[in-house]
Amino acid sequence: MINSLLIANRGEIARRVMRTAQRMGIRCIAVYSEADAQAPHVREADEAVLIGPAAASESYLLGEKIIEVAKQTGADAIHPGYGFLSENAEFAEACAANDIIFVGPSADAIRAMGLKDQAKALMERAEVPVTPGYHEENQDPDVLKAAADKIGYPVLIKAVAGGGGKGMRKVDAAEDFLSSLESCKREASKSFSDDRVLIEKFITNPRHIEVQVFGDSRGRVIHLYERDCSLQRRHQKVIEEAPAPGMTPAVRAAMCSAAINAAKAVNYVGAGTVEFIVDGSGPLREDGFYFMEMNTRLQVEHPVTEEVTGLDLVELQLHVASGGSVPEQNEISLQGHAMEARLYAEDPQSGFLPSTGPLNILRLPDEDDGVRVDTGVEEGGEVSLYYDPMIAKVITYDHDRVSAAYLMAEALEELAVWPVKTNGGFLRNCVLHPDFLDEKLTTGFIGEREADLIPPRVDLVAAGFAALTSILENGDGSDYADPFAVADGWRMNTSARLGDRFEVGEETVSVALSLHDEDMSVSIGDETLSLEGIDGSGGEEGYFFQAAVDDAAVSAEVDFLEEGYLVSSCGHSELYAFPHPDAAADAAEAGGVIKAPMPGKVLALNVSSGDTVTKGQALVVLEAMKMEHSLPAPRDGVIGEVAVSTGDQVAEGDILVAMQEETAEA
Repeated sequence: MINSLLIANRGEIARRVMRTAQRMGIRCIAVYSEADAQAPHVREADEAVLIGPAAASESYLLGEKIIEVAKQTGADAIHPGYGFLSENAEFAEACAANDIIFVGPSADAIRAMGLKDQAKALMERAEVPVTPGYHEENQDPDVLKAAADKIGYPVLIKAVAGGGGKGMRKVDAAEDFLSSLESCKREASKSFSDDRVLIEKFITNPRHIEVQVFGDSRGRVIHLYERDCSLQRRHQKVIEEAPAPGMTPAVRAAMCSAAINAAKAVNYVGAGTVEFIVDGSGPLREDGFYFMEMNTRLQVEHPVTEEVTGLDLVELQLHVASGGSVPEQNEISLQGHAMEARLYAEDPQSGFLPSTGPLNILRLPDEDDGVRVDTGVEEGGEVSLYYDPMIAKVITYDHDRVSAAYLMAEALEELAVWPVKTNGGFLRNCVLHPDFLDEKLTTGFIGEREADLIPPRVDLVAAGFAALTSILENGDGSDYADPFAVADGWRMNTSARLGDRFEVGEETVSVALSLHDEDMSVSIGDETLSLEGIDGSGGEEGYFFQAAVDDAAVSAEVDFLEEGYLVSSCGHSELYAFPHPDAAADAAEAGGVIKAPMPGKVLALNVSSGDTVTKGQALVVLEAMKMEHSLPAPRDGVIGEVAVSTGDQVAEGDILVAMQEETAEA
């Protein structure tokens, strides 16, 4: 039995493991970096030990240091969570060598499944269907290109040691192969210290369906049904659900049987996930899925499996790690439908660039019937540039898929986050999209509809409530009563046309309102929207509004900030700032300046002073939060100053490149 558990991770997964372990009466030890000294997982642990500076390579990835802490604190076992050391075979071996239980599979199983080329060869021997491709050792670019040409385009280049969508490129044509290969290898080398790749046939209209498996030390392996992870962006999962839409009993039996065979092929013990690429061009077929990879750890999306099976997967992990058995397969039933949305600190309106900084305002959905929130941060904390930008996982559960989707939309409606930006509004648009509700799912779903899914920075509902707030707070020069001061209900009782002006991002927005009784018309330029039946409440810190647009309910929460009104509506928070007199001049000046959108490292400079460039041309490649970000030219022109060098560390807002001023034609 495990009495004392060290959790070799941070954030929401550290808290998730701790919650179950402490409920089981297990003493929990947290480790933390200097950046995480005030993090919730540190405060909630029974004991916490500092292991190094902020960078993961100097803290959470130091296996020897973590084992030393485990021995010093008397830990019986180490739970690695996911990421960091969770799939590190050497770390698993080191735990065993020091008589510490590693809550996960054996080092041999990790190695067998850790390299995608070897894993696919193993799966072929185990008669698990695999995608046609090149999995050989020769990494000569000409050999790889010849293999891709033979397989036929489109192909997928994948890092052998990859994961999380890194080191992966889709190539549609032969002429693009070598440049994509170079980029893929560079990213793989930085992420995994291994630039080897494999080539796979790209399945048209693919779906991503995975099976949760569990093995014990007695050689028994069971499945906990499947999850659909098809909604992805740049190969990173965005929304997951269980069970998979359109799944039939026959296909489920075939897929789950293949997953069990894959796990048995490596004598798997513990929680694992077997991932399949699935032909989504029509109904699911028993011969229409192929082994992609096996994740030898607990997955980020494990909560949806917990919701539909009623099992606590962390509890089962600890039980198996202590020598216990997995349940009988017939004891596990599938009930209802669950979804998980990954709330990231990123800005959809700016190409999904990561957003770091303090969380001055953080209001997550209330955990109520059918709503669960797993998070590793809290209001007053921060999103660090050193780690994954996930703020929270929002999980909903209901009796059917559509109900779970609508519940997710309602939960995301409650979000308010500032000044860090999030993808909350984008997630809400995903689950409400007619094609999503109609089960038209492929891994290209988001890419094909991205323009429809990204909420506008300036939304008529939010802008209208910002302008209404301004009227309520400041008046308009007339004898206009405060509607919230009337005890017998709110009556605006005016048809006057009122207006206000705000700065939203780098844009100056003029909002016109027409008020009559409980209705309001909002206009920005040529766009007009009518809101009916407005109701609200207010206080010293802000207002909460509700209304109807075309019989659909809308709401907004307005926070009073020193610089303006923060309006949170439909999962998206935006600051409607009070106008600054120099805003127009500042915006014009910024038109030829490329600034760092976040802290990071200059990975590549593609231009020099005096170069002529065109709008959209990549000028600088910045590495931040474990990803590469290409910064384009805002217009045609000539490069004036290059203010940085390759390898420089830059802060958010630092000027990287300045273009020469535009001159009027004679």
